[in-house]
Amino acid sequence: MKPEIPRIPQATTKRLPLYYRFLQSFHNAGHKRVSSQELSEAMKIDSATIRRDFSHFGALGKKGYGYDVPTLLEFFRKTLDQDEAANVALIGVGSLGTAFLKYNFQKNHNTKIVVAFDTKAPVEGTTISDIPVYHSSVMLEKLEEYGIELVIFTLPSRAAQQVADQLEASSIKGILNFTPIRLQTTDAIRVHTIDLSVELQTLIYLIRNELTE
Repeated sequence: MKPEIPRIPQATTKRLPLYYRFLQSFHNAGHKRVSSQELSEAMKIDSATIRRDFSHFGALGKKGYGYDVPTLLEFFRKTLDQDEAANVALIGVGSLGTAFLKYNFQKNHNTKIVVAFDTKAPVEGTTISDIPVYHSSVMLEKLEEYGIELVIFTLPSRAAQQVADQLEASSIKGILNFTPIRLQTTDAIRVHTIDLSVELQTLIYLIRNELTE
């Protein structure tokens, strides 16, 4: 059963998959226990931040001992629903969308793109990287057929809000948005936006700022 999760800061939430990934590495290397300092050195995250993140979930470790790797790995596996497969749909099969279809979360076995949509695809469907791609006109029907709750937006910006509006009539609960548009949705759909240009500009600023300090 998935453990009850308290309300935690968004920054902590974003680090949870990273903790799980690095704990898997420690486990695969045969480590039975790990300290916050060891995690800090591996992940390049301040050890105080790690301890603060973990404190949101109660007593996960013991003072003077650290953290039991198998126990902690099992906790994060259940917290992140690693036992439950998450089938995802991709909307917009341009250059970025095609790259996603080829990659298809190869290192994350419980998450995969199972269907895609594009305005240039045939209604009866075609196949790219072994994934069926249908015309956008049958999107709502196919989302229901495949039981999709999560979608990735890699479509043109001009169409993003219109498609988001269409999804209000579906069972979609989340959108990973790679367009620069700030989507407006009801509370039924959670949107996580990754604007690559903003991320790059932020990185450039940080680099230049560090150089001038």
